[in-house]
Amino acid sequence: MKSISNVISRRGVLAIAAAAMLAGVMPVKPVFAQDVTIPIIVKDTTSFYWQIVLAGARKAGKDLGVNVPELGAQAETDVNGQISILENAVAGNPAAIVIAPTEAKALGKPIDEAAAKVKVIGIDSSAESNAFTSFLTTDNEQGGRVAADGLAEAIGAANGGKVEGKVALITALPGAGSLEARAKGFKEQIASKYPGLTLVADKYADGQATTGLNIATDLITANPDLKGIFASNLIMAQGVGQAIAENNLSGKVALIGFDSDEKLVKFLTDGVISGLVVQDPYRMGYDGIKTALAASKGEKVEAFVDTGANLVTKANMSDPKIDALLNPKLD
Repeated sequence: MKSISNVISRRGVLAIAAAAMLAGVMPVKPVFAQDVTIPIIVKDTTSFYWQIVLAGARKAGKDLGVNVPELGAQAETDVNGQISILENAVAGNPAAIVIAPTEAKALGKPIDEAAAKVKVIGIDSSAESNAFTSFLTTDNEQGGRVAADGLAEAIGAANGGKVEGKVALITALPGAGSLEARAKGFKEQIASKYPGLTLVADKYADGQATTGLNIATDLITANPDLKGIFASNLIMAQGVGQAIAENNLSGKVALIGFDSDEKLVKFLTDGVISGLVVQDPYRMGYDGIKTALAASKGEKVEAFVDTGANLVTKANMSDPKIDALLNPKLD
């Protein structure tokens, strides 16, 4: 009679052999996209513009099966907060990171350090870094030129075709790459193409709409013959639009804003704003994640992608393409 220990031993050997055979025919679990995490870090999670960016990133995550943590500070002025968020994101060992830098100089070194460990995709605003694997943005200098053309057209329409008079530029914050590029393009276009226009003020605010309101009110008071203003981001356009409405200057002082939300669209409809230079933030978010996933796999990606800018006026705001930019899906 065979001993119990021998039977157990044989059964153990058979079990091991069966397990080995099963392992040989069972597929090894592949690494799915669902196992990939790609955080997106925006400038301000509370802003409508950045919520559109996050909506695009969220949709890309669903389409591609990627986990996309939505990160960012509560205000574009919180530069140190964004740096900390970036450092914490890198510490989580993601497949890649998508970021819209709040301030060009301050984010340069942190992005360099992050890129030494993970692929970094930039969107919207530049930084003093050459470490981006890819950068997706509006050509903001071109956006500034578009704004200058729109302002000149509006001034001419209100003054019997004469494109002349005093104009002003109001920038939300100093040092933001996208805003500085818009200012550059605007000023160069005014100087080279519209000799009848004189830039009498080039003002910086602190990122708050009320500050934009106050700056515009002071400019209007100091320059009663002011013909136009370019407010180079959404928040400034809100404040400046409010100043024009409160002073009953709709149609008298032309205003070109940048980006859009419900308030600015109403200003446009009511004639307070002459035009809006509208980007495609949804595409920035979506393609930012898509590009980051490709880069994390070692695939070749474009070093620079221009996501486009369009001048929206009351005349073209109902066009399907423009309507999609003004009314993006946030779900």
